[in-house]
Amino acid sequence: MKAATVVPGRPESSAVSELPDPLPQPGELLVRGLLAGFCRIDRDVAERGLGALPPGQDRMVLFHESVGQVIHAPAISGFHEGDHVVGVVRRPDPQPCEACAAGQWDFCLNGRYTECGIRGLDGFGAQLWTIEPRFAIRCRPGLGDLAVLTEPASVVAKAWEQVDMIGRRAYFAPHRALVTRAGPIGLLAALLGIQRGLEVHVLDQVVEGPRPDLVRALGATYHTSLDELRCEPEVVIETTGSGRLVFEVLQHTARNAITALTGLAGHHRTVPFPAEMAIDTELMLDNDVIVSSVNANLRHYDQAVRALAAADRSWLESLISRRIPLRNWTDVFDTGPDDVKVVVELQS
Repeated sequence: MKAATVVPGRPESSAVSELPDPLPQPGELLVRGLLAGFCRIDRDVAERGLGALPPGQDRMVLFHESVGQVIHAPAISGFHEGDHVVGVVRRPDPQPCEACAAGQWDFCLNGRYTECGIRGLDGFGAQLWTIEPRFAIRCRPGLGDLAVLTEPASVVAKAWEQVDMIGRRAYFAPHRALVTRAGPIGLLAALLGIQRGLEVHVLDQVVEGPRPDLVRALGATYHTSLDELRCEPEVVIETTGSGRLVFEVLQHTARNAITALTGLAGHHRTVPFPAEMAIDTELMLDNDVIVSSVNANLRHYDQAVRALAAADRSWLESLISRRIPLRNWTDVFDTGPDDVKVVVELQS
């Protein structure tokens, strides 16, 4: 079989490799890979050395966003041939901490978790892959290969869940939400906000291309600066990873607002942040909360599957701006201003 492989931190090593077909262990599923989604973390693995190779390997299969079709399923697995499935990215460590043992490996305490295509495990950028049934997510019929959006949707599903849980500390009845940046994560965060019946605002600097239209097609409002925001959101889903922007946003939120950080800056840099002013004026006196949210567990994948199934299919299709054949998979690194979600077609 063919696969997209890298050596972390050595972008010149990125290649299409011929690998032996995987043999499923007893109880495992054998899956025909359909699409692998590209995100900034994949670039960080290939170019900046994020993550680590699987033990004993000199290369790693890239990509953590997946969708495939089951071609072998043991009778006891609960899956059937032909099912579309998505692979869970993070896995609990071999000697799980209390959080991992409770199925909350997204809150791993000892940091010895592994992640497919990132840290210690091969990813899903291969024409065939195997997976334990407990880490496979069955997709809703009719979604097809658009289920490649499940993993990023699970990340924002978790962020929204964190907002809900924190909101229960006191009276909390949000009406307005702000999402920063209209990338794939931001657009999916806006989708979940609309599905919750909120008035959603999306902030981005892009003035042309598909992103403003995708926001408006959801029924959300698109802004290119915070000065255009004529309201005070009670919820912020922050996807840029910019500390400066977080501080600016805090000055525009309502009292008791909750800001969920989901973005990684992707660079080693220091951002000036007037901490005392932010803590005293913007957080403490307004009862505001900032919470970070990373990765997802099975519950969030299930929430993502339901959200995607309830979404307009044509809108979801519009999120995928380019499909790149596996033989040219390194073209994913050359994203342009009109790109939203770029995926690799693994069987081409």
